[in-house]
Amino acid sequence: MKNLSILKLLPYAAVVFLLMLQSCETKSEAQKIVDQSIAAHGGKLFEKAKINFDFRDRNYQIFKSPNSFEYIREFTDSTGMVKDVLNNEGFQRTINGEKVQLTEERTGAFSRSVNSVAYFAFLPYGLNDPAVFKTYLGEDEIDGKTFHLVKVTFSEDGGGEDFDDIFLYWFDKETFLIDYLAYSYHTDGGGVRFRKAIRQHNVNGLIFKDYENYKPENKNTPVDQMGNLYKEGKLELLSEILLENIQVELIK
Repeated sequence: MKNLSILKLLPYAAVVFLLMLQSCETKSEAQKIVDQSIAAHGGKLFEKAKINFDFRDRNYQIFKSPNSFEYIREFTDSTGMVKDVLNNEGFQRTINGEKVQLTEERTGAFSRSVNSVAYFAFLPYGLNDPAVFKTYLGEDEIDGKTFHLVKVTFSEDGGGEDFDDIFLYWFDKETFLIDYLAYSYHTDGGGVRFRKAIRQHNVNGLIFKDYENYKPENKNTPVDQMGNLYKEGKLELLSEILLENIQVELIK
């Protein structure tokens, strides 16, 4: 009877094994696409590049390697010269060179805003961070071109405050450059966005892109519907994401 029970379980075990194998293959495909995309956008140069650019009247200086990072934002307002620094040690704001004591809430808000700009500017390099989970969703066609579609989620351990955000990336099937992306977010009121690349900058071997930024009528729209809504012309153009005066210093 015991042997008979084992035999009965074999088909189920085979199904589970096949599902696990398929999952591994899907993840391997996603990893392969991301690796090719990172190479297409500049590859290892990301790890030794200090990037300086202006975005919405603020200056950003971005550095990120496998072991450390430092993001700096500088601007002038009614209080004077403001400098925000986000790195492995945390977040610090100074005004006219003097450290500012911030509430935990404001520290979190400023950290997220600086990190968000750095994350998008450094794409696709950050997609190989340890806290990132990647899943290949197959091919998709937008505006007459074929793309690899990859879903990105994050581990709660190491994924930051925004670990429950979901991203979709459309990688050009021929060049592996990112032409479209969509994401959902839950901080600061939450919502969902879709971005279309409209301009490409090649600076010192690194590729950066400007985007049109779209939103749906309903902010609770599932992120996996954003591609079809864009194709159907049902998204509203909200803003443009333009990086200006880009400079790249390669550290030897």
